[in-house]
Amino acid sequence: MKTICQRNSKLNRFGRDRQLKMLEVFAQIIFLTGSGAIFYAYAGYPLLVWLVSRVRPKNVKRGNFEPFVTILITAYNEEKDIRGKLEDTMAIEYPREKLEILVASDGSSDKTDAIVKEFANRGIKLFRQEGRVGKTFTQNKAVEQSAGEIILFSDATTMYQPDVLRRMLPNFADATVGCVAGKLIYIDDSKSGIGQGAKSYWNYETFLKESESRACSLIGASGCLYAVRKSAYQPMYAEACSDFLICTKIYEQGLRTVFEPNAVCTEETNRQAGKELQMRVRIISQTFTDLWRNRRMLNPLKSGFYAVELISHKLFRYAVPLFLFLIFFSSAVLAVSSKVFELIFWLQIVFFAVVLLTWILERGKKNVGVLAIPLYFVLTNTASVIGFYKFLRGEKFTRWEPIREAKQPDKNIETFNQTV
Repeated sequence: MKTICQRNSKLNRFGRDRQLKMLEVFAQIIFLTGSGAIFYAYAGYPLLVWLVSRVRPKNVKRGNFEPFVTILITAYNEEKDIRGKLEDTMAIEYPREKLEILVASDGSSDKTDAIVKEFANRGIKLFRQEGRVGKTFTQNKAVEQSAGEIILFSDATTMYQPDVLRRMLPNFADATVGCVAGKLIYIDDSKSGIGQGAKSYWNYETFLKESESRACSLIGASGCLYAVRKSAYQPMYAEACSDFLICTKIYEQGLRTVFEPNAVCTEETNRQAGKELQMRVRIISQTFTDLWRNRRMLNPLKSGFYAVELISHKLFRYAVPLFLFLIFFSSAVLAVSSKVFELIFWLQIVFFAVVLLTWILERGKKNVGVLAIPLYFVLTNTASVIGFYKFLRGEKFTRWEPIREAKQPDKNIETFNQTV
C-alpha cells in the first residue's frame, strides 16, 4: 500500500511539473510573439519598406506642370488664425490668374466668415456649409464648387512656404500620380513634453512616408498639406478620416499618392496631453472605421504591397497595446522561475512608473527632456485602446474642433527657417 501511495504521489508531482512546464512554454511563446510583433511594428516594417524602396523603387517622372489650382482651406471658428492664414496663402509664388483660394466654412459661428469676406476684393472666395456637418462633408461640397484642376487641401492653422506649389506640382506631370502629400514640420517653442514627443513621433512617420512613397504609395497624407487631381477626387462619407482614406481612394483607381519632402508647411503641436490624446483617439477611431469599410484593400492578392503597408503601418501599430499586455502577462508568469524574466517584469513596472511620474511633471509644466518620448509612446497606445473601443461602440466623429493655440505666421516662418 505504501508503495502504491508513493507511486501515486510521484505521478501527481510529475503531472504538476508537466503542467507547469507546459504553462512555462506557453508563456514563453506568448512573450516571444508579443516581443516579435512590437519589433516588427516599430523596426521590422520600417526596415522592410526601406529595403523595398531601394530594391525596386517607383520613381516619379517629374516635369513642368502649371495647371489651374484651387487652395481649399477648411475652417470652423478660426477667427484667431484665418486672417494670418489668408495673408500667408496669398504670398504663395504662383501665377495669380491660375490660382483660386477658397475657404470652406463648416457653419462657423464666430467671425471667421466675416473676416474671409474682407478679402473678397482680393479674389478670395467663401463657401459656407450650413448645419455643422463636419470637415469631410464640407470638403466634399467645396470641391464641387472649386475650379481647379488640382485641389490643394489646407487647414487654417497651417503655414506654407512660398514655393509650396512649385515643389508639389511637378509630381503631377507623372500620369500615374493622383495625389501629392507635403511635409509637415511641427513647431513647439514652449518645449513642452507632449510637443517634443509629437515632434519625435512625426520625424519617425516622415521616414516611413518617404519609404512608402518610393516602394508603392502613401497610405496617408498630412491633412494640412496634400493635393489631389480633381478628376480623381471621390466624395467620402462624413465620418471618414479624409487625409487617410483619400490615399486608398486614389490607389483603387490605379493611381499613386507620393511624398514631396520639399513642399513644407509648419504647424504648432499640442502642448497638453489631454488635447493630444483627444486628437489621437478621434483619428484612430476614424481610421478603424475606414479600414473596416475598405477591408478588401487589406488583401495582398487584390492590392499587393499596399495591403502590406496598411496591415503593418496601421493594424500592427494599433495592436501594440495588446502586444504590450501579452509581454507583461507572460513575463509575470515566467518571473516565478526565471531571474531574467523577473528582471524584465520589474523593468516594465519601472518604465510605467517613470511614465506616470513624467505625466505628473508634464502637468506641472516641468521640462521632462528625453522622457517625453516614453510619455508620448504610452499616450499614443492609450489612444489606440480608446479609439478601438469607440470604433466597436459605433461612435462616429464627423465634427472637429480647433485645438491648437493660435500662432503668428511671421513667427512660424522664422522658426521654420531656423529649423531648416
